Amino acid sequence: MSKDKNEAEFIDDPHAPEVFADAATGFFHFNGNIRTTFESLRVNHSTAPGPVHRVVIGRLNMPVPAAEAFARGLLDFIETQRAANSAPQANATIQ
Repeated sequence: MSKDKNEAEFIDDPHAPEVFADAATGFFHFNGNIRTTFESLRVNHSTAPGPVHRVVIGRLNMPVPAAEAFARGLLDFIETQRAANSAPQANATIQ
């Protein structure tokens, strides 16, 4: 398979950070970029029961075309997963 000379090589970094977010809280369009803010629920354990707070854990900025491709790719992936999970299993028994 020939590689386009303008295509950058993909390098998978096993040490890249991985982040869990409970929600994408907000979106903002500025200067040709989509800026997304992510949040996670955090509990303050200094009292019992501890209060729960929504804490910003990160922001992702992407150019509009990349953000659109990301959104479409994510929706396609979710639809594929739903279809695969709703298909009956070949060896499943029905009672």
